[in-house]
Amino acid sequence: MSLINKMLQDLDARGTPDGRGDAAGIRSVPERERGVSRALVFGGAAGLTAAAIALGWVYLKRPPVPPVLVNVASTSVPAPVPAAVAPVPVVVAAAVPVVAVEAEPVFEAEEAAPAPVKARPAELRRITEQAVKPAPVVVVKTPAPAASERIVDGKQVTPQQRVENAYRRALAQLQDGRVSDAMLALQQTLELDPRHQGARETLVRLLLEAQRPDEAARQLQLSLALDPKQPAQAMMLARLQLDKTGGGAAALDTLMRSLPYASDSGEYHAFLAGVLQREQRYREASEHYQQALQAAPDNSVWWMGLGIALQADNHPAQARQAFERAKGLQTLSPQLQAFVERKLVQLTAVTTK
Repeated sequence: MSLINKMLQDLDARGTPDGRGDAAGIRSVPERERGVSRALVFGGAAGLTAAAIALGWVYLKRPPVPPVLVNVASTSVPAPVPAAVAPVPVVVAAAVPVVAVEAEPVFEAEEAAPAPVKARPAELRRITEQAVKPAPVVVVKTPAPAASERIVDGKQVTPQQRVENAYRRALAQLQDGRVSDAMLALQQTLELDPRHQGARETLVRLLLEAQRPDEAARQLQLSLALDPKQPAQAMMLARLQLDKTGGGAAALDTLMRSLPYASDSGEYHAFLAGVLQREQRYREASEHYQQALQAAPDNSVWWMGLGIALQADNHPAQARQAFERAKGLQTLSPQLQAFVERKLVQLTAVTTK
């Protein structure tokens, strides 16, 4: 106010010749009209400044408030309930800064939780600054199939099922006329199970039809080496061996190894007797013919074979009886019937002397 009065006095002095001013114009304000004194204004300003400094110091030095962790997922949020709130008068001082404090929402749990334990500032900083370790990864291992099993189309297949699948595939290819593919499938079946007799016999038959007797004989030898208890395969191999020059000994060896497993088979004994007769072992041949006839006494061919073996072994009377029995059955072909009649003539002439 004193500065304003001084400016007014200067303007008044400049406006009149004598520097006194116009009485009717502008005049200085009397001291009693100036309102508040200078001392009061300066004192109020100083008090407000000191209060602001004190509040700022208190705000900066206040202890940090530890964060409150609230499990929102397991806490139910209550519905807001309207309530009458009385207006609160707010007094804002011009010289005091207003600080806005953002409050975090607090949710009430369904059950009373224990009061949080206050941690020291240093410990709180160590906990919050500590790196979060990742949770351990749990690896679930699917059990591997056993060594004897294999996965096919998402299913575990046993070795026996693989063998049967390969054999069925070979039969299906054979029905479709795909002989070469069927033979390959049969060989694959035997690689999986060398003792599969159905696959072995089918493959041997296809090899014989394809005029490949050496391969068929090799397959039969492999089968009998694994299991000699197969008289039918032994007879088949012996026939293939007899077709070769000097193959009688090999055929005889094949038949003798499987003989213990064919003691009740008349056909096996008769076939072995024919091989023995070819090798000029007539006595043994006659013995096996007699064993064969015990199983089938009406077989005229075997009676004829017995007569030949007995005649060669110098038993003409017994040979004549065997030939007469063969002729009397009347089941021989015309050629064999004529052969038996000639033998009877010879033996009659020998026995009557």
